[in-house]
Amino acid sequence: MVALAVQDQAGALASANDTGATYPILADADHSVADAYGVYNLLNDRVATPAVFIINKVGQIVWSHIGQNINDRPTNDLILANLPPQ
Repeated sequence: MVALAVQDQAGALASANDTGATYPILADADHSVADAYGVYNLLNDRVATPAVFIINKVGQIVWSHIGQNINDRPTNDLILANLPPQ
């Protein structure tokens, strides 16, 4: 699991520290990854909309949740329920 922040490296590191994340938070300062996944500026706020993508071993998106607002995030249980079988 990784997270992506539309911030520079220092901002991504600060986000990781602020949230206590135990997984990598990667910088996407030019929002190229957020653009590629279609989640940049959807809410007209110049940031990536909260989104979760589950990608299988061959690189296919098998499930996604794209938030309708800044607080719209799926529960951990919903994410886990949509993981592909091993």
